[in-house]
Order: sequence, then C-alpha cells, then structure tokens
Amino acid sequence: MADDRQSPLFEAPPLSEQERMVEAILFATAEPVGLADLAARMPHGCDPRAALGLLARRYEGRGVQLVRVGELYAMRTAPDLGFLMSRETVETRKLSRAAIETLAIVAYHQPCTRAEIEEIRGVAVSRGTIDQLLELEWVRLGRRRQSPGRPVTFVTTEAFLDHFGLSSARDLPGLKDLRAAGLLDARQAPDASEDAAESKSDAQATMFPQDQDTSDPRDGDQT
Repeated sequence: MADDRQSPLFEAPPLSEQERMVEAILFATAEPVGLADLAARMPHGCDPRAALGLLARRYEGRGVQLVRVGELYAMRTAPDLGFLMSRETVETRKLSRAAIETLAIVAYHQPCTRAEIEEIRGVAVSRGTIDQLLELEWVRLGRRRQSPGRPVTFVTTEAFLDHFGLSSARDLPGLKDLRAAGLLDARQAPDASEDAAESKSDAQATMFPQDQDTSDPRDGDQT
C-alpha cells in the first residue's frame, strides 16, 4: 500500500499559472508585496519566488517592470517612460530644507539617534521635522541604543526606497555619482586622508533636489 504522506493532497498549480497569480496580485495591490504575503494568498505548495523570477523575465524591456523594493516586490513603470505619467502624478507637499537634511542624514547614517542628527547638522532638530518624515512613512523608529537613556534610533522605510526607486539603502548615490549627475558643483577630489563620512555629509544637502523649496535653511528648527 502506497504511503499517502509522500505526496500532498492537492498538487500545486503549474509554475506558469503561479506566475499569472503573482502578476494579478501585484497589479491589484497598490503597495509592494512580500514573499510571505504572496504565499499566503496563493494555493498551498506554490513557489512565489520562482514565479517572480518568471514574471521578471517576461517583463524585461517592457513598459512595466517587476522591481524589488527592499524585501518586497511591485510592478512599476519603466524608468525611461516615467515622463508619460507626469499628468497622473499627485503633487505632494514640498519638504523644508530642515526635513531634507534630516532625511539625508538618516539615509546615509542609519540607524542614528536624534542627538547624532543634531550633531551632524550643527543645529537642534524640531519635533515637527521628525513628525513630518514619520507621517510620510519615509522614516520609522528603529531599535533603541544600548547606551545611557536608551535613545531611540531612526531608519528609512520600504516606502522611502520605493519613492526614490532604490532596491536597498546600499543603492544610495555616492558623492562621485552626485557630481557626475550635476547635482554638486565640480570640485577637486577630496584628499585620501579625508574621512568617508565627511564626503557623505557634503552630498546630503543635494540628495533630493526635486523636493527642495525656497524656505529658510533652518526652517522648522529650534533656535
């Protein structure tokens, strides 16, 4: 007598059908979706990772592409066709200079505490600036530091990566990239003895030029 435990009660759908399922889920969901969520929605025995691989190959070179956002996945317009969506883009409130600088510091130095942000900026950070970034869901609370007072840290979110088209924080542009893109004035290359963190700080103010406004450079800060 055959051992029924060796095979599942119901066989998983063919991989091509699993690919269609993943495609349907991603197109119907506004936010990026993780592997665990895909597996929970699909029939038992499905392999969402393999289905994603097939889907990514199918959409290579198409107007819509499968992109990875941290540990999540989403269907997004191909980067070179983004200009076609300009009329569909909702104009959001522009960030103040203080919020831009704070966001850049968190992105490049995460996880970092409020005191560390203030030390890098050289000025106190108002609660409103932090609240704005938390409200946008571009920054979230991280683990508390094992130091006196156990201060909370701040880190960037999946929403931040998705908005700026990054797969991970490792994809943030470096100083050389920002200069090559014309986002920084041409300068002499820093001496080899300079600290790498100083170079990052030099690039932070121009990290998000599309969101800058003409408000006072310390707008929203405490004096």
